[in-house]
Amino acid sequence: AGYFIHDSLDIIVNHQSRSSWEYLVHHAMAISAFVSLIITGRFLVAAMLLLLVEVSNIFLTARMLLKMSNVPSAALYELNKYVNLVMYFAFRLAPQAYLTWYFLRHVEVQGQGAFLMANLLLLDAMILMYFSRLLRSDFFPSLHKGSAGRDVDGEKFLID
Repeated sequence: AGYFIHDSLDIIVNHQSRSSWEYLVHHAMAISAFVSLIITGRFLVAAMLLLLVEVSNIFLTARMLLKMSNVPSAALYELNKYVNLVMYFAFRLAPQAYLTWYFLRHVEVQGQGAFLMANLLLLDAMILMYFSRLLRSDFFPSLHKGSAGRDVDGEKFLID
């Protein structure tokens, strides 16, 4: 929860909240879920599994740094692009899909279970949206620009 609180404050203090509002929503959901899990002592294994998503941040951050630095090594960016894709699947999509399946199948949909299920479903939508942005940006560059000509990558989009 501390990471999400710190990152949220960083977004607000650096006046990025208008362009990064979806991260603030994502962080608010994560903070509320982690605090709920810690207070009740339930579903702590789910919390640990969700923290696996942070492993993929290494490659997402490397991707962003390579793009920002304009390093002439296209081979390094290409390698990271594919490793990033595998890590995104292994550490974001797969654990999230498993937890969603588990909660739908085994957790009561009332009280804390309903609250966490709602958070999971919203996070599912966000993770899939981020994944589609990643695919468009790195694998389908002809779809890289948004409808208003805005870069779909955003400054912070792939760090969280």
